[in-house]
Amino acid sequence: MKRIATLLALAGLCCFFTACADKSPPPPAKAAAAVQTPGAAPDSFAVAFETNRGTFVVEITRAWSPAGADRFRELVETGFFDEDRFFRVVPGFVAQFGLNDKPAINAQWDAKRLADDSVRQSNARGTVVFATEGPNTRSHQMFFNLVNNARLDGMGFAPIGRVIKGMEVVDSLYSGYGESPDQQFIQTLGNAYLNRTFPKLDYIKTAKLLNSASP
Repeated sequence: MKRIATLLALAGLCCFFTACADKSPPPPAKAAAAVQTPGAAPDSFAVAFETNRGTFVVEITRAWSPAGADRFRELVETGFFDEDRFFRVVPGFVAQFGLNDKPAINAQWDAKRLADDSVRQSNARGTVVFATEGPNTRSHQMFFNLVNNARLDGMGFAPIGRVIKGMEVVDSLYSGYGESPDQQFIQTLGNAYLNRTFPKLDYIKTAKLLNSASP
């Protein structure tokens, strides 16, 4: 899988790529697609993630990233994240998720890439962000910043919200497999591949909208 580090090299940051390849959020699988604009979400809303480690709550602020917030709400409303694994957890960097168990569902959302939002908030600890492989390529993969990653701001990673309750759950996600899970295999084979090869991965039981932005 091509990683966002390719963009760093194109930007003249090859030294950063070679020294920190494991600290560059990889992109979602590539797919030819038209850029789309989802329906508008509320100005703010909250989502409770129930995981095998416990529950945490994310507050989304649409003004931070309008298209990203709208897409995230769509994904939650359709149950996209239910049973998804945190397939890439790098201590001191990010926890990545957002690959569905069903290949057809991944393909459906890959075919609806988002136009970029400007970066209006820093990639601070606890923020949630869409992964990208270049301009206008956000679809369904996301990550939580485990530390302050302000260096991602200039690379176009636009936070859409932040964890407001249960950050200790996010911090506890299993990180023993590092970069080993293959994203293309996850994208096409789903949880059967992960359960067989990486059984210790933590996962989302359900992601549900709350009635208000307060837990």
